[in-house]
Amino acid sequence: MSYEVLLAEEVREYVAALDEKSKRIVKDNLRKLADEPYPRPDAGSGDRETLVVDGEELYRLHIGRTHTAFYDVLEDEHEVRVIEVLDIDEAHKRYGFD
Repeated sequence: MSYEVLLAEEVREYVAALDEKSKRIVKDNLRKLADEPYPRPDAGSGDRETLVVDGEELYRLHIGRTHTAFYDVLEDEHEVRVIEVLDIDEAHKRYGFD
């Protein structure tokens, strides 16, 4: 099953402000969520993880060693909603996750 990946306005603005190489890397990684949005239990820590933030389940995707995306998966709508992309250091400060 394939999901539609939707980007919040803030995410589109963040990506648009990146240099061309970073923009390509971020977009390529976000596109991969269409085919496999969930963390794989057998993959170890990997690039995707389920988090609980303020009592709500949220997913995290590390993109290289530079960016972190946070997203929701809406099964009924077959959507992945990317709600935020941050510099990885800012993501760690804000959410306190590795």
